[in-house]
Amino acid sequence: MEQYLIDTNSVCDYFSSSFSEVGMQFMDTILDAIPNLSIITQIELLCWKTTPFIEQKVNEFIADSTVLNINADVIKYCVSLRKSKKNKVPDAIIAATALTYDYTLITNNEKDFSNIEGLRILNPAKL
Repeated sequence: MEQYLIDTNSVCDYFSSSFSEVGMQFMDTILDAIPNLSIITQIELLCWKTTPFIEQKVNEFIADSTVLNINADVIKYCVSLRKSKKNKVPDAIIAATALTYDYTLITNNEKDFSNIEGLRILNPAKL
């Protein structure tokens, strides 16, 4: 079964109901399982200025998720990406996490990740 790592923008768009019906249904399926998040996504979500209702939903979502911390393998991938591709550090950590665990990255921000060889990307906004 394919595993996914969910980027911050996809979580925000999901809680803002910004996806098409098909995109929302896909995200429902992903979130019904135990979602995988990078520690970077957790931090970015906790910094998101939104309504108290959505903030509560985000906190519940994080509590129900597997948050993947930075480890030696993620660091190696991240350093390699930063040196060769010049991605921003948070994006490089997210990409490195997906690559380390062999997860497909769910993101609406394809342009920040499209230069990373071997990274599988799924954009729910295009479903």
